[in-house]
Amino acid sequence: MNNKSINSNKQFMIGNGILAFGVFFIVCLFLYLSFRTPQTADQSKTSADLYTIQVENSFAGDSISVYINDSLLLNCTMGSTALTLQVNRFAEENALMIADNKSDEITPFSLNPKGSIVNVAKKDGKISIQESERE
Repeated sequence: MNNKSINSNKQFMIGNGILAFGVFFIVCLFLYLSFRTPQTADQSKTSADLYTIQVENSFAGDSISVYINDSLLLNCTMGSTALTLQVNRFAEENALMIADNKSDEITPFSLNPKGSIVNVAKKDGKISIQESERE
């Protein structure tokens, strides 16, 4: 055996070692960048503004679902008493959706960005939504 073949094998192994350390460094850098927390001033997604949703007793015996944006707040058969839900505002613009589970009819409503009191009632088989300013 001559020294030339040993040197080429040694150079090949050193090259592979350097390549392995390079891949390891890139993986560590990627993990660091993907798991770090963003340093923005808007870290709080919740707001102090509240939505108070009052479901009146005119829904007695009906199965309804109450959504804000894509979040399900309530899915039940209503009793004979009124129900009040309080939800923090969690997006710039929010939409209230009341779904009648029996007929699959959805009633959408755009909510005030500053929070409000919303009364939901059923009149003549139709869902009516009234919004009033928070005091």
